[in-house]
Amino acid sequence: MSGTLEPLTGIVTTDLAAVTRGRFVATTDVEGTAATGVGWIQSNLSLTAFGSLSTPNIWKSSGDLRLIPDFGARFLTHATGGDIPFDMVIGDLVEIDGSPWAACPRHALRQAAAALEAEAGLRLRVSFEQEFYLLRAEEEHDHPLAFSALRRSGTFAPQLVAGLREAGLRPETILAELGPGQLEISIAPSGPVAAADQAIAVREIVRELAHNQGQRASFAPKPYAGHSGSGVHIHFSLTDCEGHARTYDVDGPARLSPEAARFCAGVLRHLPALTAFTASSPASYERLKPYSWSASYTWLADQDREATLRVCPVLAMSKRAPADQLNIEFRAADATANPYLALAALIRAGLEGLRNDYKLPPLASTNPEELSEAERQYHGLERLPASLSWALAQLEADVAVRKWFPRPLFDTFLAVKHTEAAIGEGLDEDGLRETYRTLY
Repeated sequence: MSGTLEPLTGIVTTDLAAVTRGRFVATTDVEGTAATGVGWIQSNLSLTAFGSLSTPNIWKSSGDLRLIPDFGARFLTHATGGDIPFDMVIGDLVEIDGSPWAACPRHALRQAAAALEAEAGLRLRVSFEQEFYLLRAEEEHDHPLAFSALRRSGTFAPQLVAGLREAGLRPETILAELGPGQLEISIAPSGPVAAADQAIAVREIVRELAHNQGQRASFAPKPYAGHSGSGVHIHFSLTDCEGHARTYDVDGPARLSPEAARFCAGVLRHLPALTAFTASSPASYERLKPYSWSASYTWLADQDREATLRVCPVLAMSKRAPADQLNIEFRAADATANPYLALAALIRAGLEGLRNDYKLPPLASTNPEELSEAERQYHGLERLPASLSWALAQLEADVAVRKWFPRPLFDTFLAVKHTEAAIGEGLDEDGLRETYRTLY
């Protein structure tokens, strides 16, 4: 390519449709945006996954914000194969006087984490484990989990790991998953805001690398009928403010400490409403079905991948203490959810459990589909919503959840998601899958 290229840096925010949007400035000038950021408007939060504004758009056409870059959340790599480096700085949305904007999802997560620490003296360690498809020729068949399947991706997987490392992330594993062309990448745990930032960076680096290699990456929750869905598994554990593990108790239910048990009980209590935040599209509910290794009931189980809350194993062979190993996996999430809002909702639900001393129901060791209705009631097992509209109805009916977020954020979320539900749920199954395969 002839001529001189000016490297650009994106200053970005992720909206309620889980689309990362922003403005670019010349990289040589980006440090000059530290104090006042770049311009943004309130109505941008009302954009749907389909590119239209929600109905209603509570922000209308007036108002201005600033998007302030957080240079501690800058992700820079030369390994995506582009003509200029991948350079993205995640920012915070603030009022023009510099005060936090009430509807900023990143600020909502920061507030939820602060409330957990202030009220319960606890912090969360979080890791996002993300699945996606590399879309390529249908005739290229791969065996699930096969070594050859990952190798067939060519330079994609090693280049992705190199790019993530250069950008400051710590990838732990990458593997070929159950679907043809499906991969999974996991990142080492960190604090809540940093973990959500990293989840965004992973998605954008994956998409850019795939594009530059002549492929397309899709994080859609159910891109193909008959093949495995793609989830975002949120792993979390509790520590005290000094970093000491507070999740494990060898005598607790599923080895959970009293604090972790109450936290999980809060998540289970509000799970039907939470699903709107964590599985935020009509396509999400194609994935959340029984016997799909995703989630379909308000179920906590020990090492069962059908459970919404899965207590992960402790390795006796490891030199690490069991307390430092134990974590819980939330499985009813996907990439159509804003990761800041999804994680904030989980923290708020867990805090409700701690605050109100919620108790875990008797743990079920059998798939809820195989129990009688009386047995499901005994174990506190309720079917998760089967559509986005159903989840939104549960959300609007849950008085506690409605108080977790500022009214402008909550009302905008409802408007965006009701609009998406009306569009997406009007499509047939094939049209829904194809649409979201393209959008995400």
